Amino acid sequence: MRRPALVPELMVTDIAQSLAFWCGPCGFRVLFDRPEDGFACLERDGSRLMLDELPKDRPHRWEVAPTTPPFGRHVNFEMAVDALDPILAALAAAGWPLFMPPETKSYRVGDGAVTVRQFLVQDPDGYLLRFSEALPGA
Repeated sequence: MRRPALVPELMVTDIAQSLAFWCGPCGFRVLFDRPEDGFACLERDGSRLMLDELPKDRPHRWEVAPTTPPFGRHVNFEMAVDALDPILAALAAAGWPLFMPPETKSYRVGDGAVTVRQFLVQDPDGYLLRFSEALPGA
């Protein structure tokens, strides 16, 4: 598998809680991890990200501002998936609230358009995730 050109690294407050969310209802898998460092690299359907637990006793070495939830303000991470329904069902079974319910939306792309079904959910640290399923003809 080719290494992606962009892999976001998200600072998290509790790596175990984050892994339970990302690898549970969101369906990611751990590609590799360093538990002693509170670090894991995750993947799902070509989307990849890293989780890095914040130290409890000092600032993170890459921390540019105080880390107060929700993390990732003003950004959302869109992840293309083959089907939304399994993720929605897993989130509902876990009792995890959606930030925005599923919607169908068309976006202009160049001279054409793409139509997707999408929803938004926040992870345990408040990162905003947008799962997106391309609809036929898109």
